[in-house]
Amino acid sequence: MSANTVPETSFEADARSIHSDGEHVTPGVIAIGVVIGRTSEFFDFFVYAIASVLVFPTLVFPYVDRLQGTLYSFAVFALAFIARPIGSIIFIAVDRAYGRSVKLTISLFLLGTSTVAMGFIPSYDSVGNWSVAILALLRIGQGIALGGAWDGLASLLSLNSPEKHRGWYAMLPQLGAPIGLLVASGLFAFFVAALPTEDFFAWGWRYPFFVAFAINVVALFARLRLVVTPEFEEMYAKRELEPAPVIETVQSQWKAIWLGSFVPLASFALFHMVTVFPLSWVVLFTRESAGRFLVVEVIGAVIGIGAMLVSGLLADRFGRRTMLGTIAVLIALFAIAAPKLLDGGDVGERLFMGIGFLLFGLSFGQSSGAIASSLSPQHRYTGSALTTDLAWLFGAGFAPLAALLLTSKLGLAASGAYLFSGAVFTLIALGLNKQLAKRDIAR
Repeated sequence: MSANTVPETSFEADARSIHSDGEHVTPGVIAIGVVIGRTSEFFDFFVYAIASVLVFPTLVFPYVDRLQGTLYSFAVFALAFIARPIGSIIFIAVDRAYGRSVKLTISLFLLGTSTVAMGFIPSYDSVGNWSVAILALLRIGQGIALGGAWDGLASLLSLNSPEKHRGWYAMLPQLGAPIGLLVASGLFAFFVAALPTEDFFAWGWRYPFFVAFAINVVALFARLRLVVTPEFEEMYAKRELEPAPVIETVQSQWKAIWLGSFVPLASFALFHMVTVFPLSWVVLFTRESAGRFLVVEVIGAVIGIGAMLVSGLLADRFGRRTMLGTIAVLIALFAIAAPKLLDGGDVGERLFMGIGFLLFGLSFGQSSGAIASSLSPQHRYTGSALTTDLAWLFGAGFAPLAALLLTSKLGLAASGAYLFSGAVFTLIALGLNKQLAKRDIAR
């Protein structure tokens, strides 16, 4: 191993003795662990996102009207994305000092604990502004934990996969997003439909938060099984998955990090425009029940899963850069039509969700592969973590807040303009990302 390799801790030795049998781990096995890990992260994400529309405006912000309360909830929602880069910096230091197993254990327990604790938040009527402070603190905890949950397993999967199928294996980790949405939306849809409104606000909404901890425990063991594999150690030794110092990485890779953070902007903006934002629109401005729309989101998640699988095949045939550029153009066109569709009754709403999730799956399925493609091997791990943090901050962190605020002031057309701008930034970033272009030409 390199001189910078962290000595094995007793925790990692125990993890190795439990989880590692010394046998070769196939890309398929790696993929399962990666999908489980990403599903746990996105489940926590969507449980909060749904509650920020259905629950927190009433529970935590009852002193303002429903629209203003939802805007306040979305402002708290953004705190996790602001805190996420801070979490990456903290946990990269933990990784370098104590090892990846320690880092993953702390970060995933912090993520699970922060999410579960949200299920115990007292109402504003009970404790006043402390309810707001507790919610904000726990949301920041989620963000810091998500920064630490970056494990390099997506890179391990991509680098350990057949060269002709890199697009397919780059897609697999992204399946965690629609799967997490499916489970979270399904749980909330069940409780909304099964319980009287009074019972739902008293205790029913809390159960999806409790489920998060169990899912995070499963994800932790799935990840520990992989970070002690010979393949992971070999790439760690080659510095392909070794955490480089943050300052050094930024100084040498700042152009790739900056451009990489804008490449998935269209996909990340669309991510919230078809999940969180339309739920807030339906609850605030239509007579459709929240439970019914959550079922629509479950169906949309299934469409997204199918589209992601197709994206892997298309990327292997045409290249990720071509794929992302083409879908960004389609997202821009969708952004023009989206306001009319969402405001077009049941038929328009279904078309909005169906087309939106189709484009989301095609674009989001390859966004992970584009982020790391321009980074040097020795900075790939740290650079990918920072690039991902910035991409989520720029593309998704403020998307629900901005879209709802613009819509409430200027109408639905303004939300379409917001999405259109994301597509434009993606196309500009792809045009400037020469290294990614060279990789596609070499294919």
